[in-house]
Amino acid sequence: MATYTTVLDLGAYNNKLGNVQDYEPRIIPNYISKAKNERRKIFFGDQLYECKDFSGLFYVLPFQKGYLVNWDVQRQLFDYMFNKDFLKVEVSDSNLIITEPQFNFTSIKECLEEILFEEYKFNSICRITTAQLSSWQQKKDKTENHMCCLVVDSGFSFTHIVPVYKGQVLKKGVRRIDVGGKLLTNHLKEIISYRQLHVLDETFVMNQVKEDCCYVTNQFLEDLIITKKKKKENTIAQDYVLPDYTDVKRGFIRSQEDMWTKYTGTSQLLRMNNERFTVPELLFRPSDLGIQQMGIPEAIVDAIESLPLPMHPHFYANVVLTGGNTLLPGFQNRVYTDLRSMAPIEFEVDVHLPKNPVTYAWHGGTVLSAEEDFVQKYCVTKQEYEESGRSICNKKFDSEVYIAL
Repeated sequence: MATYTTVLDLGAYNNKLGNVQDYEPRIIPNYISKAKNERRKIFFGDQLYECKDFSGLFYVLPFQKGYLVNWDVQRQLFDYMFNKDFLKVEVSDSNLIITEPQFNFTSIKECLEEILFEEYKFNSICRITTAQLSSWQQKKDKTENHMCCLVVDSGFSFTHIVPVYKGQVLKKGVRRIDVGGKLLTNHLKEIISYRQLHVLDETFVMNQVKEDCCYVTNQFLEDLIITKKKKKENTIAQDYVLPDYTDVKRGFIRSQEDMWTKYTGTSQLLRMNNERFTVPELLFRPSDLGIQQMGIPEAIVDAIESLPLPMHPHFYANVVLTGGNTLLPGFQNRVYTDLRSMAPIEFEVDVHLPKNPVTYAWHGGTVLSAEEDFVQKYCVTKQEYEESGRSICNKKFDSEVYIAL
């Protein structure tokens, strides 16, 4: 019997990895990168932070469009993360809880299980979605036992609306919006390159600009009018000082008082105006970019209405926001306001934003691992895999839930 349990929230952009005894996971970029000023050096995962100049950073990501497709790159990252010096435990003496995307392809599941069991020799594996882990953490956070939980997972590649009932995903109600953090950053790069500076090669820096400056508005037209005003009447515009990696190591926002004075620094300036809120607006109106899909609030309503009627009030009353995009200021308030206007008036609407929505699913994994008979109920052991092959994994991890109401 393994004495340790490791939780890996395997993301398209960041991994959240740690043992269940850890207070917080380590956040490790899930890509291999190279920098212009250090062409010969390759950075694996969080080795990137050793780099001194992030301009023109080149990425190789194992995930494309939300699914794991480049196994050579992912193996190298696994080698880095599952090393005893990094993980602090022997993988052969550890159970592993690992997340997967919604509607993951069978070939990817099988390849992942084969690698984890046969190459890394984990004692047992629990393959599960981030939404299910978030529901475990939500169950712990609430004083009463919530069987129904609607998880809005807005990550790097997609935004998923996932209803979870008693720890199982109700696949009929899952909705996917093809807008995530990657699309927002790329759209911001294109706007800035067209209006001000050529930044198409500066993905890392522009991602920081997005995180520092962008917000979700509840009054789109009013804010748009403010951005057209002159000088100090425009309270939305911000000057962002770009890093030059000599004097300025990380970009920052100039103070409002200094904004309209002459800039004497050596770094370049970006004037962030209506881009601050028009870029995140794509999460709520994808049609602005020609993506003919519903925004997040409409998708939530559509997901709930596809489920049995007695469940509706329970899902409206327990909406959980996870993923990096939910950290944008105003996100929770916008989802609540729009959802409240669409939901039936007799239903209570509650939209919960955790303290750290990025690591929320990882913490759910630590809650799951504490369940009685965790390995027997939720994991496939290496011995079971060797005896029964992939069929035991399909039976344990991919069985659907049918609800008759």
